Amino acid sequence: MLAIRRAEQKDIPQVLNLLSQVLEIHAVIRPDLFISGTRKYSGEELESIFQDENRPVFIAEDEEGQVAGYCFCVLQRMEQSANMRESVTLYIDDLCVDERFRRRHVGRALCDYAIAFARRQGCYDVTLNVWEGNDDAIAFYRRLGFGVRKTTMEKIL
Repeated sequence: MLAIRRAEQKDIPQVLNLLSQVLEIHAVIRPDLFISGTRKYSGEELESIFQDENRPVFIAEDEEGQVAGYCFCVLQRMEQSANMRESVTLYIDDLCVDERFRRRHVGRALCDYAIAFARRQGCYDVTLNVWEGNDDAIAFYRRLGFGVRKTTMEKIL
């Protein structure tokens, strides 16, 4: 049985391990952009993020206190402009399930939790980005009802 909760300082060592795992997935897909052996955040940065109410991080934890996965989120507020309506979005910045827990619905539980959180916050939507080539992630998010909002294209020079 998994419990999902907000990340705490005690989770930092396990979250750092997961950040390394997800970085390696991206480094395989885009070695021209991602540096193998690195990670997105340091322990000090995680301490700050975990305390920021606008950047909630959710942890899936098993009965033994092992972090099975995380979901980094950012509350984004769009002010009304001449052509855009005011809205609040929950952006899923990063989601990772520990390789030992994959295919056990941890990712689904984290996404469901984040979506319920977004509803309680009055968000209009939940958004995220997926790197082209990460076919498993794309299929996973489609199964959860996510669709394409916009496409970012590139031309490497």
